[in-house]
Amino acid sequence: MHDVVTFFYVNLQFIFSTAFDGKIKAWLYDNVGSRVDYDAPGHWCTTMLYSADGSRLFSCGTSKDGDSFLVEWNESEGSIKRTYIGFRKKMTGVVQFDITQNHFLAVGEDNQIKFWDVDNVNMLTSTDADGGLPNLPRLRFNKEGSLLAVSTADNGFKILANAEGLRTLRAVDNRSFETLRSQFESTPIKVASSGPAVASIPPNVVRVDHLERSSPARASPMLNGSEPSTRSIEKPKISEDITEKAKPWELAEILDPPQCRVVTMPDSTDSGSKVSRLLYTNSGIGLLALGSNGVQRLWKWNRNEQNPSGKATASSVPQHWQPNSGLLMTNDISDVNLEEAVPCIALSKNDSYVMSACGGKVSLFNMMTFKVMTTFMPPPPASTFLAFHPQDNNIIAIGMEDSTVHIYNVRVDEVIRKLKGHQKCISGLAFSNHLNILVSSGADAQLCIWSTDTWEKRKSISIQLPTGKAPAGDTRVLFHSDQIHLLVFHETQLAIYDASKAERIRQWVPQDMLPASISCASYSCNSQLIYASFCDGNVAVFDADTLRLRCCIAPSAYMASPAATNSSRPLYPLAIATHPHEPNQLAVGMTDGAVKVLQPLEAEGKWGTTVPSDNGVTSGRTSTSSATSNPVVDQLQR
Repeated sequence: MHDVVTFFYVNLQFIFSTAFDGKIKAWLYDNVGSRVDYDAPGHWCTTMLYSADGSRLFSCGTSKDGDSFLVEWNESEGSIKRTYIGFRKKMTGVVQFDITQNHFLAVGEDNQIKFWDVDNVNMLTSTDADGGLPNLPRLRFNKEGSLLAVSTADNGFKILANAEGLRTLRAVDNRSFETLRSQFESTPIKVASSGPAVASIPPNVVRVDHLERSSPARASPMLNGSEPSTRSIEKPKISEDITEKAKPWELAEILDPPQCRVVTMPDSTDSGSKVSRLLYTNSGIGLLALGSNGVQRLWKWNRNEQNPSGKATASSVPQHWQPNSGLLMTNDISDVNLEEAVPCIALSKNDSYVMSACGGKVSLFNMMTFKVMTTFMPPPPASTFLAFHPQDNNIIAIGMEDSTVHIYNVRVDEVIRKLKGHQKCISGLAFSNHLNILVSSGADAQLCIWSTDTWEKRKSISIQLPTGKAPAGDTRVLFHSDQIHLLVFHETQLAIYDASKAERIRQWVPQDMLPASISCASYSCNSQLIYASFCDGNVAVFDADTLRLRCCIAPSAYMASPAATNSSRPLYPLAIATHPHEPNQLAVGMTDGAVKVLQPLEAEGKWGTTVPSDNGVTSGRTSTSSATSNPVVDQLQR
């Protein structure tokens, strides 16, 4: 038996259907049969819904083993764009879901209603609606999204309402309601009758100051007056009409120093070496740079009237910190050709120890005294990338120049496993605690996924390089805070992968106003932004979900004199670090050894404005994903 949802693409109408075998099919009205087959997550009962504007497709279902899946589909590539997290394991039965307008998803599960913002994989909130719900309650929003009907265990139902919904109920029902209390009280609305219960989402579940404005039961305006519940929606053509009707938005360009806050670290240009690696301390009070000469420098911010938090900021100059002994954190560089060495660094979670190498042995430094606690892994081969295991600081993954990854146990001073799968030196390592995997990247433009339980290789992926481009240059990897999405960057591209499926879901390539090669990239601390630096000195801020350009910071905005550069060493950021608690603060390490911290003006608070969702239509000067075709439509039209 199939569940059906109808969809128009320009002048092409087709239907998606789902069946008990987990197959999703797409049909035309021509009696020829299905044109596209997909497998739903869980391979069992699944329902599908479009957002009110027809631009986003969601499905929710359960496997025979009892695992539930709520996902958004990527229409441009026919793959899953994001998987929402927060389900209880091993449920009996099939979960039900609904969407309100284009904003919130609601699922009935585990005797409660769970809510997600469509743009965030983490569960937003949940409520048991004052109890009495079955294990898997059925639910449905009204057209405006201001009321949510939920089935009860005694074959009745409850109505959850936001402020707009309560006004609607009062207008159609003359029964006596208890007066709506102040939004800071936790008492739900009650009905003075034996009929269906009516409740607002309790303030102890949803932030009360956002209850009316952004509750999951919030009413949203209808798009062009169309019915939100309608499943036959004609997608707008990409034309000037759309641009005229779209919400005004323009790419933010930071061109001059007064347009942002910048502070340069003292003594950071005296080393005569490039900044190869850059890290914030986990506490957010310091910044650590590793130079191409193997020397590490540390800056710390002091707590004072100008900076009461004592955290890193572009509003005050920090101190170049050294112990009283005058020691420097200098790596072993004996018999090392510094022109060929690959500096690497990793910091312990408690900021007590830093581990680094620059072509020689790996050194473990005490961050208070700068003393070398121990050295290990003497070359050859030399270490090229370091990463602490997220659950055990005694286990270190070490990428090597001979293309292997060594899993090293510091406590017993022994390599416990040697992972082989790359063809060239390792340039990146990233652990996912959620997926129990280690992802390695190399100069061979390959990604390898390893199980952290057995250290066996699960999969190998080749990143898509431009035509005629030989595999060369560093490929680096960083996990999103959800530990599922993976940022992969190479000089030729930024890409987002779903690591659970080893699939690329989005890509951006240098183009238009940013044609230069990418030198470094990083997620913001909340993973909502991606910062990228370029070999022409530009720094770009992208929306992390869409990879659309949000703000561009020109070199003239943060370099004192960008024109006065040495032709033998172009001046640009070689390393980027992002503050662990402040998503709009980043630091850049330059090719001349300088380290700078950048923040937006206090009046602005953030880099640019949120990029609007416009069904893939370029707005202003935004850069979009390189994937422009829709495989569903491509196959339907054949």
